[in-house]
Amino acid sequence: MVARMDAPALLYGTAWKEDDTERCVAAALAAGFRGVDTANQRKHYFEAGVGRAVQAAIASGAVSRDQLFLQTKFTFLDGQDERLPYDAAAPVRTQVEQSFSSSLEHLGVTTLDSYVLHGPSARFGWREDDLEAWGAMEALHARGAVAHLGVSNVSVDQLEAMLKLSKVKPSFVQNRCYARTGWDSRTRAVCRQHSIRYQGFSLLTANPNVVGHAETSAIARRRGLTPEQVIFRFALQLGMLPLTGTTNVEHMKLDLAVTQFELDAAEMSRLEKLS
Repeated sequence: MVARMDAPALLYGTAWKEDDTERCVAAALAAGFRGVDTANQRKHYFEAGVGRAVQAAIASGAVSRDQLFLQTKFTFLDGQDERLPYDAAAPVRTQVEQSFSSSLEHLGVTTLDSYVLHGPSARFGWREDDLEAWGAMEALHARGAVAHLGVSNVSVDQLEAMLKLSKVKPSFVQNRCYARTGWDSRTRAVCRQHSIRYQGFSLLTANPNVVGHAETSAIARRRGLTPEQVIFRFALQLGMLPLTGTTNVEHMKLDLAVTQFELDAAEMSRLEKLS
């Protein structure tokens, strides 16, 4: 089964849903989402619940595997709880391989569309463990087990160091995106320079002042939209691939509808100035 080579306009994020994960992913697929983001990190994700929803949708004929973009992550030991998807005593390279195999089993697939390093091993720098993990991910890519590689929760300095040292450049960078940093403008600039697609998460929860701002509300009222739709459309037009993790079916449909309109240059400028 061949992995897809492209990503949809929006991804459905599955963090922090616990026993509601399967229902939420099933609802997202029924609403029209074709991209799902998860992680093999039981502390914050329930990857097996994602897999049950995906396999049920495929079995019912609602979607086919080649219509789906499935993305999951390898998480270092410090980001895990006791429910590990690998041997804690094993070398990092082996941990990556074990976590990847576990993800395939959870999701019920034979290949992945995107495999993401869920953050560097330390807050600063690109260290030996990062090199080893990325090398193992490059090996998975080389044998055709995954179409794209990515990195998450990464600083500009770490990303630049990684780009100098890696053989396979990331297709994606996934970061929590704050308006106060110019919507992660420095990282997005590096991504543009290297043809990396920027995935933005927590666009709403990290920026309540912008979502609730009078300017955002005015644009929403004028266009018959919600403020949340305005933010997601703004992110799309900045070149981001937004993640949304709503548990509400109607909100899922509203989020997907942001591909059907555009903000004009004046609206984009006003929203950018809010940062």
